[in-house]
Formats: sequence, structure tokens, C-alpha cells
Amino acid sequence: MADGPDAAPAAPGGGAPEEPSPWRVLVQLADPALADLVGGVLRSEGWSVWIAGDPAEAVATAAETQPDVVLVDAGPDGSDPVAVLSRVRATHALPALLITGPGDGRRMPAVTAGGDDDLRRPFSAEELTARVRALLRGRGGRGQPPPHVFQVGDLVLDEVAREVRRGGEELHLTATEFDLLRLLVRHPRRVMSKVQILDRVWHYDFDGNPNVVELYISYLRRKLDADREPMIHTLRGVGYAIRPVRGAGEQEPTVS
Repeated sequence: MADGPDAAPAAPGGGAPEEPSPWRVLVQLADPALADLVGGVLRSEGWSVWIAGDPAEAVATAAETQPDVVLVDAGPDGSDPVAVLSRVRATHALPALLITGPGDGRRMPAVTAGGDDDLRRPFSAEELTARVRALLRGRGGRGQPPPHVFQVGDLVLDEVAREVRRGGEELHLTATEFDLLRLLVRHPRRVMSKVQILDRVWHYDFDGNPNVVELYISYLRRKLDADREPMIHTLRGVGYAIRPVRGAGEQEPTVS
């Protein structure tokens, strides 16, 4: 049996649980360290995650746990991700995210054969969770679909369209600026440290200057807060947070 969460306790009195069941994710990656990293990121979203050590274990785990989405890649022994997907989907239909390496030539055959999306290494935690959330939005019957529109005050971020508006005005952001803003907007009022931001926004193998966070925060402020009341705040020595502007008409952070 793959590594996964403990069984959920039964509701008192045998009744239905008060909270919806978390989304179930099956991970089968060739690199155990990367699999553990991916599992940790997905668990931080509140999802149940099972990590399978090999394709055979992935098939058995899929049959037992009925996951909502599966993440697979090509193993160093030449294992075919398309074949793994076919065997897993023989248990039940589910979307799949294919993890590919730089220059991996299997992308088009895998997608053509049934992979719903692919994510090329190296990738950031925010990019990973965004891709998985997009696949989960197409699933029904377990909990609530993950949100894709986030609002803090007069700032609205659409994760699917990758559009950002403040006060109705569209803001044009680079890919990294968008991922950084999305992280802050998904955790309004929460102070995020440089380390947390690097872990979530930049690639997992990033070994550059941590001051890049300050640089991109300054980029965001120029676009988001220019000629407006600032929303991005710095707590010196701790990190950064986004908060709605105080005053009449202030809206609480929402998702939809």
C-alpha cells in the first residue's frame, strides 16, 4: 500500500461527517525525494495524498483509494507514463497530470493518449498546485471545487484566465509576478517570509539570491499600488502581506 494519510475517524454517532471529504491525490514519481516534496506541497492544501513507489503500487492504490487526480512521470528504468495511466484508469476514470523533464519528447504522445495536462521540471509549488486545482475543478461529488477567483478589497485575481484587476483596471503582470501575487492573495493578511515565498513561487531547485523576492515585491508594488492606497505591506525582518485598503466599502477577502 502506498504511503498516505491515516483513515478519517468516523463521525460521532455514526452520522455524516461535518466537513466534506478532502480531495484525493495519487502521486507516482520516479524520484522519491521529488515525490515527497510534491506530496508535502499538496498536503499543505488540505488534500489527502498517497505516494506510490512504482507503477504496480500506483495501480493497486488507485483501486483501493479511488483518487480524484493522479500525478505520474517516466521512470529511469524506461517505464512508460502512458502505460501507467492506462492501468490506473482501468480502475476508474480520473484526470492526470504528467510530470516531464526538460526536453522530454514524450509530451505530445502522452497528452494525445490521455494525459490531461503536463508540467515540466523544474517547477514551483504555486505552479504545481495551480495545475492540480485546475484538474480538480472538473471533478464533482467530493467537497467543494477549488476556487479560481480570489478577491481582496478591490483586487480580483482570476487563476484560470491569469487576469488581475484592481478597481476594475486590468494589470499586466509577468508569469513570476502573477505567481507571487497569487500566493499573497490566497493568504490575505498572512505575513509570508522570504523563505516561504521562495519555496512556493520559485523552482524547487532554485539556488539564486534570496533578494530576488524583494525585487519582485517592488515590481508588484509599481503595478498594483501605483497612485493608489498600498495593499502590499512589509513587516521588517519578518516578511510581506497583502491587505485590503481600510475605509468605506472595504470588502473581506473572498473566493469563488
